[in-house]
Amino acid sequence: MSAQSLGLCLLAYFGVLYGISRWVGTGNSNATFFSANKKAPWYLVAFGMIGASLSGLTFVSVPGWVASTQLGYVQMVLGYALGYLFIGTILLPLYYKWNVVSIYSYLRHRFGKSTYKTGASFFILSRLTGTSFRMFLVLKVLHWIALDALNVPFWASAAITIIGIWLYTQKTGIKTIVYTDTIQTICMLIALFVGIFILVEALQLDAASWGAWWQAQPTTQIFFWEDWNSGQHFVKQFFAGALISFAMTGLDQEMMQKNLSCHSLRDAQKNMFWFTIALVVVTLLFLVLGVLLNAYAQVNGITASGDNLFPMIATQSGLGKLFAYTFVFGLIAAAFSSADSSMTSLATSASIDLWEIQEGENGVLQRKIMHRIMAVALWCCMVVFYYVIKNESVIAQLLLFAGYTYGPLLGLFLLGIFSKRSLRDTYAPIICIATPILTYVIATLSKTHFGFDFGFFVLALNGALSALFLWFSGIGLPMHQGTSPGESTTKSS
Repeated sequence: MSAQSLGLCLLAYFGVLYGISRWVGTGNSNATFFSANKKAPWYLVAFGMIGASLSGLTFVSVPGWVASTQLGYVQMVLGYALGYLFIGTILLPLYYKWNVVSIYSYLRHRFGKSTYKTGASFFILSRLTGTSFRMFLVLKVLHWIALDALNVPFWASAAITIIGIWLYTQKTGIKTIVYTDTIQTICMLIALFVGIFILVEALQLDAASWGAWWQAQPTTQIFFWEDWNSGQHFVKQFFAGALISFAMTGLDQEMMQKNLSCHSLRDAQKNMFWFTIALVVVTLLFLVLGVLLNAYAQVNGITASGDNLFPMIATQSGLGKLFAYTFVFGLIAAAFSSADSSMTSLATSASIDLWEIQEGENGVLQRKIMHRIMAVALWCCMVVFYYVIKNESVIAQLLLFAGYTYGPLLGLFLLGIFSKRSLRDTYAPIICIATPILTYVIATLSKTHFGFDFGFFVLALNGALSALFLWFSGIGLPMHQGTSPGESTTKSS
């Protein structure tokens, strides 16, 4: 793919998304930006959430994982389904009961202002770091494909990307994203199906030979029961998947903001049910694509691996322009469907939870300012990753640490939902900062001295420690009596 072709693809793509934002409407109210006036069609939300869940990082990484982890990711995907069940039956009824826009408003009702600010701050830190990292990796791929040939500096391509996303989300926010995510999910699925079809043809497979060929592949083991110390053991992967989906979707403003844009609780639950089925199927197809990519690389002597495997075969292996162009559009779609909703959710949480914006026109102005601030913050993080840190292994550790920030959120919500224990509100920030650090130390020592790898199950340890210390902080306090949503006076109600 030439640099000029990639540039035209990006311009066309942004043009379509901006056109959708104009078509959706010119409303400028905070109710439209934050919750789409509670009128978003649940089926569009469910379909669009697939693209938001499978970010650009996942788009290239899941197929690349197959060489090192085979199909073990299926174990975690099955756990995701259990986590989404808990979200639909426990968290969504809670959020609709309290009529919140920012889900962290619940922490204010339940524990107090310091806890509320702490929960929102942890989300903003995690989402800002994670989204910047994912966009950084996608832009690096685009630079490798063509942008370096145009001598486009990274800071400029990052700025153009952020400005493009800001332009089509600045007015109607989540209302626009419901529709743009639908288009972006379609682009991503087209790339997936085209890739599978072309690789099946290139490997000369048919219905008669498929079964025997699949059995002969060294990368098709799904379940791992042998080594309990391994991070890939079924029990760890399954329950880690359940906790990850519960915490990183159910306790994440970005993902829940879309659910809360539905008209009613019943619509939001239907959305979660069908989204779960669709996400499991799509993820399984990405793993099938990974098996095909690894087989094609082995047959043709391609040495690329990991995150480089899919981009290399799609754009550099001579399988045709259709594969190359659909891959690029799919990659851009997967990246932007995550980034645009992240920018919107960051502006939402920062406006409501941290700034506590006013009503009316002043509130609209404050929200616009915060939206611009979050756009600049995302750009700054991407530039820091590229020019200052540079070492991708270090950046990957930053992303891993960002995942640790969901542990305190998990502990706070579990304590709030499943107990009547109060906590000392002023202690919450200290505990929520200390427990991820303690978790990291325990996980590192466990792997170094005992050979036991927590893997993704580290979230369970983090959440358990957070809940335990928060519980202890409430010793001596009266039990929480509860308040009805009607008695609440937060900005988001």
